[in-house]
Amino acid sequence: MGKRQGLSRAERLTRTRDFDRVFREGRRRGGGLLALCLAPNGLPHARLGIALGRAWRGGVARNRAKRLVREAFRTHKDALPPGMDLVVIPRRDWGDPPVEEIARELIRLARLSRGAIP
Repeated sequence: MGKRQGLSRAERLTRTRDFDRVFREGRRRGGGLLALCLAPNGLPHARLGIALGRAWRGGVARNRAKRLVREAFRTHKDALPPGMDLVVIPRRDWGDPPVEEIARELIRLARLSRGAIP
């Protein structure tokens, strides 16, 4: 059996208080596919949280959106700023974009939030 390719527990936001802190203290940016809230976490790596309401286009679409965002984060985490918590909110009208398009927007929004040139 091959190595598991998911996100480790250390790379995910799992606690409500962590999400609340990012929403309270974080910088917000929006794009065509995603909205992003970003806050420092004091760790050497970035962590991902995904915020999607239950009414988001039904369960199948909601779970697919979460899988695509997680995959974009997993495959491009080296391009994201370290030491940050990212809460990603997929836009309701995002269609069905490829992972690469989601990753490009995630990286662009994270760099904008850090004040870097996109």
